[in-house]
Amino acid sequence: MQEEEKKSLNFLEQIIEDDLSEGFPEDKLRFRFPPEPNGYLHIGHTKAIWINFGLGEKYKAPVNLRFDDTNPEKEEQEYVDAIKRDVEWLGYKWDKICYASDYFQKLYDWAEKLISEGKAYVDDQTSEEINAQRKSPFEEGIESPFRNRSVEENLLLFRRMKAGDFEEGTHVLRAKIDMKSANMNMRDPVMYRILKKPHHRTGEEWSIYPMYDWTHGESDYIEQVSHSLCSLEFENHRPLYEWYLNQVYKKNTTKSKQREFARLNVSYTITSKRKLLKLVEGKYVSGWDDPRMPTVSGMRRRGYTPEAIKNFLERVGVAKRENLIDVSLLEFTVRDHLNKIAPRVMAVLNPVKLVITNLNEDNEEWVSLENNPEDPNSGERNVPFSKEIYIEREDFMEEAPKKFFRLTLGGEVRLKGAYIIKAESVQKDEHGNIQTIYCTYDKESKSGSGSEASMRKVKGTLHWVSVRHALPIEVRIYDRLFIDESPDSHEDDFLEYLNPESLKIIKGFAEPSLSESKVGDKFQFQRIGYFAVDKDSKENKLIFNRTVTLKDTWAKINNK
Repeated sequence: MQEEEKKSLNFLEQIIEDDLSEGFPEDKLRFRFPPEPNGYLHIGHTKAIWINFGLGEKYKAPVNLRFDDTNPEKEEQEYVDAIKRDVEWLGYKWDKICYASDYFQKLYDWAEKLISEGKAYVDDQTSEEINAQRKSPFEEGIESPFRNRSVEENLLLFRRMKAGDFEEGTHVLRAKIDMKSANMNMRDPVMYRILKKPHHRTGEEWSIYPMYDWTHGESDYIEQVSHSLCSLEFENHRPLYEWYLNQVYKKNTTKSKQREFARLNVSYTITSKRKLLKLVEGKYVSGWDDPRMPTVSGMRRRGYTPEAIKNFLERVGVAKRENLIDVSLLEFTVRDHLNKIAPRVMAVLNPVKLVITNLNEDNEEWVSLENNPEDPNSGERNVPFSKEIYIEREDFMEEAPKKFFRLTLGGEVRLKGAYIIKAESVQKDEHGNIQTIYCTYDKESKSGSGSEASMRKVKGTLHWVSVRHALPIEVRIYDRLFIDESPDSHEDDFLEYLNPESLKIIKGFAEPSLSESKVGDKFQFQRIGYFAVDKDSKENKLIFNRTVTLKDTWAKINNK
């Protein structure tokens, strides 16, 4: 049994189990999720959240939410607030909220320590000159002419940098490591740069800001994070992470261990914050929470559920190698969860009027429909039925092929939860478009009436909405934002692959029970798809976003 459990562990869990078996105290386990507050969280971040908070739950270990806020040029309080909301919505609780900016003084003091030990120096060169001297992995780098400054001169210059005596771009602090290293990250990396920009938390207190690599690992150490888990692009940064830690590590403390996992890449999706910001600023989308965006806020607004996202991550698993996950798997997982929880309702999005000629004008009766056959506790609701109803225009053809199991002239279908009707005639406008369908109904054929006639079999069942009781709704039909499977692989021209059909806005009608809907409520529009109430809805205007279709229609279209 233990062997089976061991085999079921992913490689990160196995690393932790090995550490515990080698004597690492379980009560010293601590994890963190460390986003940079320079944009909204996206689908890629959900994997890191799920891994770190999931390990916290498994080992009953604390998990910090830490904001690595080292770049005041791109960071805003709006992003901090959005990240908190998204993590909470996903169902996770952090032990502490931390900010790298809380450690700025400690990081500065440690930087002075490195200078005093001859392990860091101030460089007066431009970033272009520094990059040129680094060369490439296939040739040795060139040492800076300022590399061998005295400790006293470096300390004086660094303190003047902090005091704001120099302009941006004129000086940087670099670690003195190895300009011959095959790992480019070890070739005297920059630790501090001058940035005379106000910080969203520290204001104008600082004129210099630490670089991410210097800040990240030392922040892990300050917080005594045991396992620093990050995506594969940081694998080559691990030697630098460890070098920095070794400069400040003290015995009998936890030295953070960095390990990397494959990031989450989903087809037809971009996760570059720079590109996502370009979509927002260029107004190609309505904002960070546009339902077409791969952001957590966008997915929430579209109608995705936290459970579906976590189920998707379970299916994808934790891997060591990068791969591209088909977005259809995400949509399938969302569809699968909504199928279990979403009430079934009737809505007509492309309406044509249908009149039942042998029903009295003032007739009104209520039919009972189950809310969700997948949920035995969901109960039933009553829906009004009357002489005039709306059906979907595509559910009727005057003359139809054999496999058309909907309504045709002379043909019969059942109205969901109600009666069998037969199409007798149509009325058209001057352009030949059908305006009204005239039918008769079999009054003995009501669903669930128990009569012999009600058991008559017909091949088609249509959803419908009573005209007299119809609730006008606006429906936003969202599709994939990009037509290219790998839009992130395109750098400056990625906008050329935007899907011009990614949003269509239509007017429709829904059964009156939806009038009490609240923002975020989710429904299955029967025979159409899954929809959620949008935040733009008002008291007299309900707006629905299509979350996913009932089936993977995209795959069918693209395989033709």
